[in-house]
Amino acid sequence: MQVFVTGGTGLVGSAVVAELLGHGHTVSVLARSDASALAVDRAGAEAVRGGLADLDTLRAGAAKADGVIHLAFSNDFSTAESVARAVAEESAAIAALGEELVGSDRPFVTVSGTPWVPGRTSTEADPSPTDGPVGGRGRAVTAALDLASRGVRSTAVRLPRTVHNKGDGGFAGLLTRIARQAGVSGYPGDGAQRWPAVHALDAAVLFRLALEAGPAGTAWHAVADEGDAVRDIAGVIGRRLGLPVEPVPEENFGPLGPIFAMDQPSSSAHTREALGWAPKHPSLLEDLENIQP
Repeated sequence: MQVFVTGGTGLVGSAVVAELLGHGHTVSVLARSDASALAVDRAGAEAVRGGLADLDTLRAGAAKADGVIHLAFSNDFSTAESVARAVAEESAAIAALGEELVGSDRPFVTVSGTPWVPGRTSTEADPSPTDGPVGGRGRAVTAALDLASRGVRSTAVRLPRTVHNKGDGGFAGLLTRIARQAGVSGYPGDGAQRWPAVHALDAAVLFRLALEAGPAGTAWHAVADEGDAVRDIAGVIGRRLGLPVEPVPEENFGPLGPIFAMDQPSSSAHTREALGWAPKHPSLLEDLENIQP
């Protein structure tokens, strides 16, 4: 299968590209810069020059492909405005890619986050959240799944709060960077809230399985660890960095503070049974041992 991938040079995307190539697919990757294009070439894929806002480029990439995997998203979480811009940009990109695939029965795999459900562990049957700082992502992915009624084999892989590799990535990676800057490994609230996690290499397998076999209109959970307590995550970070571990105000985490403070465990039981997905790489707490002072 010829697969067009956006976000194919990031932590998750580079793992997805390698997974696809390793299973006989050919891959073209949206590349915003010379450095990204070089990384794509070195990985053995074809670079398509352009950014996520270049909707004509996205449409052309999708038109030439047998399937599309969308992963690109701006990682600027510094202000509420920057997050809103990133969500708007991605929403327009998802809509453009999806419309290009209408009536083709080709696969379109999008990415979103695992939902949070008060008082229990979320499952694949729960709807994507459509409120909060990144609620627009949920609305865009829900619209993409609705394209199943218009001849698109659309699926969504929901990623947990931390997708990690070699001690970096996701919310845990943000905690590490904030800890380095602040001189304390902090966590909001009492730290009992739980975050799900997955290794990037395990997540990549699920993206491939969704592309190859996911039925139209379905959502899947790339969750290996159902929920690690945030104070445990901060504890490993603090020990590895030689920093004190203590609660800090939610505001210390910027626009993502309210999300950081939420208890949001998530299950992947249905995904494992239906698609045969079996994560095998290190857990988050094990992987954080790779953090260097």
